Amino acid sequence: MSHDKLITVIVTTYNRPDALELVIGACLDQTDRHFEIVIADDGSGAATRTLIENIARTSPISINHVWQPDEGFRAAASRNKALRSARGDYVIFLDGDCVPQRDFVARHRALARERTVVTGSRILLAPRLTNEVLAQRLPLQRQALTFWLRQRAAAQVNKVLPLAIHLPDLPLRRVDGFVWRGIKTCNLAAWLSDLEAVNGFDETFVGWGHEDADLVARLHNAGVVRKNGFWSTEVLHLWHAEAPRDREGPNYARVLARLADRTTRAERGLQESTHSN
Repeated sequence: MSHDKLITVIVTTYNRPDALELVIGACLDQTDRHFEIVIADDGSGAATRTLIENIARTSPISINHVWQPDEGFRAAASRNKALRSARGDYVIFLDGDCVPQRDFVARHRALARERTVVTGSRILLAPRLTNEVLAQRLPLQRQALTFWLRQRAAAQVNKVLPLAIHLPDLPLRRVDGFVWRGIKTCNLAAWLSDLEAVNGFDETFVGWGHEDADLVARLHNAGVVRKNGFWSTEVLHLWHAEAPRDREGPNYARVLARLADRTTRAERGLQESTHSN
């Protein structure tokens, strides 16, 4: 993708301002500066609002805080609301507990191709390291490889090689057919026009589980090709307790059904939710 095209980075968050501060800090430390930040807030309290306002006041990058009331886990609705305010041609989704490397935006820009969705990966931090990072407000994107090698030796991260070796845009990145593995909206990018064509995220997916796979499945049904961003766009995922997964089974079945019937548009997505917000 040419550098003249604006990218929108959508960062999801919910009541974790200490982690969000590190994520926004790393976004503002990017080597590629031609992007905007939209915070998709699923109902956080005043501490998050104050943090964003304070950072935005002096930020050289545009930061837009898009908030919705706290009515349970509604990530799909939150991301759709953020999408409607996006000004970029291309959208990168990032979670508010996933710290990007300094070349994160640049590498996503390099991998972007028309009618393609890029699914990136993450490096998992253990609870002890996460607590130390948050307490010290440590800029993870600025840590040298030796730091990560020590953390790997201490079993505080699950892998380190993708931080040392970045692979270019090779044909092997293409994923033929629909593959579940590696689909996570904590690190995913697509063209805004393609997201609009499938009506964005489906807000009938409530609770944790597979609203991200549903999006990629519908993009696949619409003819959008998936590429792996592994070994190029890794983010550093701060530890947190897992959300309840009582909706995972039913949501999984819904995605399978949509793959079978070739559904492309969200049942309740960008277009429908416009009238209720």
